[in-house]
Amino acid sequence: MKKKSFNKLLIGLFAVAVVATGCSSVGSESKAPEKKVVEGVPDKIAKDDQVKIMVVRKIGGDDHTAQFLAGAKQEGNSMGFVVDTFSANGDTAKFHDAISQALEKDYDGFIISHGDDAATVEDVKKITAKGIPVVAFDSNPDLAKVEGVTLTSQDDENLAKLALTQMNEELKGQGKIVYLWVDGFPPMVRRNAVYKEFLSANPGIQEVERFGVAAANTSVLTQNAVAAMLTKHKKGEINAIFATWDAFAIGAARAVKEAGRDEIKIYGIDVSNSDLQMMQEDKSPWVSTAAVDPKVIGQVDVRMLAKKIAGEEVPQSYDLAASLITQDKLKTSDESVNMVNLGKVMPGWGESDAFEEPWMKSLKEAYAK
Repeated sequence: MKKKSFNKLLIGLFAVAVVATGCSSVGSESKAPEKKVVEGVPDKIAKDDQVKIMVVRKIGGDDHTAQFLAGAKQEGNSMGFVVDTFSANGDTAKFHDAISQALEKDYDGFIISHGDDAATVEDVKKITAKGIPVVAFDSNPDLAKVEGVTLTSQDDENLAKLALTQMNEELKGQGKIVYLWVDGFPPMVRRNAVYKEFLSANPGIQEVERFGVAAANTSVLTQNAVAAMLTKHKKGEINAIFATWDAFAIGAARAVKEAGRDEIKIYGIDVSNSDLQMMQEDKSPWVSTAAVDPKVIGQVDVRMLAKKIAGEEVPQSYDLAASLITQDKLKTSDESVNMVNLGKVMPGWGESDAFEEPWMKSLKEAYAK
């Protein structure tokens, strides 16, 4: 695919993602459902005229973000809550401005996603100072020092281990690899720690090159960088690519496929509909990806926040379990596999009852009528 055509496709996918997430500017609010009286619901939830939650995510423009925000919104709405969402699409200033604006409104709780800088800690302190609970996903670990905050994350260590173990087994412990990674983000730091241990424990695996950048067009930049890199290395000089983010894997897969370098296999982290589609393409180099369902992450974060609003105990941190999705598993399906039917080839995928209390189920039943 030519770069111009790919850019058009990326813009199109981005537009779909923005619509799918229901992202709102901080000044606009979701319509509140009619309040229903349900027995057995905690007083703080039952007496609230309308529980309102704000979800602010720093990164965006990708399918993972769309599904995370959709999961949060759907879970909250199913219990009669108002859930407003905002994606800053990687713009730090917009991210912090969104939090500041939302703080002036009457939200009962906040979910902060990918707030990686010190300014996020200061923002959250302002929120909790007002007695408003916060759940922070893949954010600055220093938030653990702020009372009233629960940190959630994908089990990044296990994500990295799953992907690297699969790669090592298929390479039989011998091979030259390219490492796609970017520093500065908590999940990337955790994944990199596992990678360093992996290299030390497996001297037969040699790193040839490493690079990576986080931007609005990460996939395009990665595709161009990998394409240029492949011209420097002849067949046999690279056996695999370890991509610590699906945005890296997407760009790498396109570059490898266009170059006809089918001897290079890609092992990634994270998953989305577009990722699954790419893994199922004919002669796709993307052979496996370790992931947590982003929709489930959004759902669980909302449940934890609801418990905090209700005054119930919630752990200070929680890791969501990871799974390994392989091309071989996808090929066992008689139909195209997407995020909706992935559970057919991977039992249990997309399902979690973590922190789902009986009173939440009662609310869901009432608002489903």
